[in-house]
Amino acid sequence: MEFDWSLYKSTMLTQDEIAESFEDPFSFRLLPDANRFSTQNRFLSLGCTSEGKGVFAVYTSTGKIVRVVAARYMTEEEAFFYERRNQE
Repeated sequence: MEFDWSLYKSTMLTQDEIAESFEDPFSFRLLPDANRFSTQNRFLSLGCTSEGKGVFAVYTSTGKIVRVVAARYMTEEEAFFYERRNQE
């Protein structure tokens, strides 16, 4: 997977942490149901870094290149959802 970091402007997470969360074998991607996101072709990703930190990312993709728009650590609710989904 190739990343384009031109849209990512935050310093909260490193590019390596975000890339690791996409490589997490238990990560999953979601297509938001809000009309705003569907018209802008945005997707959501929940995954963990190699250190076990949960990462929530908003991104766009061409199929070959992933452009991360925003990323942050998971909230408590997102971490619970991530764990619950992986137990199924």
